[in-house]
Amino acid sequence: MAAAIGIIARQGLDAPTALIAKEAGVANGSLFNYFETKGELFNQLFLELKLEAVSLATDELLPDTDLKEQAFHVWSHWMKWAISYPEKRKALAQLSVSDEITATSHISAHQSLSSVRDLIARICAGGPLHEERMSFIMAIVESLSGTTMDFMIRYPDEAEKRCAAGFAILWKALT
Repeated sequence: MAAAIGIIARQGLDAPTALIAKEAGVANGSLFNYFETKGELFNQLFLELKLEAVSLATDELLPDTDLKEQAFHVWSHWMKWAISYPEKRKALAQLSVSDEITATSHISAHQSLSSVRDLIARICAGGPLHEERMSFIMAIVESLSGTTMDFMIRYPDEAEKRCAAGFAILWKALT
């Protein structure tokens, strides 16, 4: 999986499985002992990365704190994951828009975000997006977070400032 992350981050989803196998130090055929197809590898990797990011974002989240504090906790931990693992972030971004990722994988990833979606729904309850579909709101959050992550990675000396600015924009949009 680590080899696939590196190859996808550097060369994209069209990189041959032989290159992933070589990077992993295994024969190309051996890769298919674990995954029947390249698509299966991509789906498994997508789910692992999504679950890892969500787990780190929600780790030690205190439900008794106010909504803004909870939201900032999730946001800042999610950003920390991205800047700590830029190759994983880049691979996940590419996998997220790939036609190889099945509806089942998207549904599983969606379910892993239930606590984050519930938090966002509570935040939006009195705001301008309260009547919008949650899928639309989550797309806005994903877009803003992706932009924030990209700038944090590109300009690490300004990462904290970008994290705070991205959150401020998100909070205003949701409330």
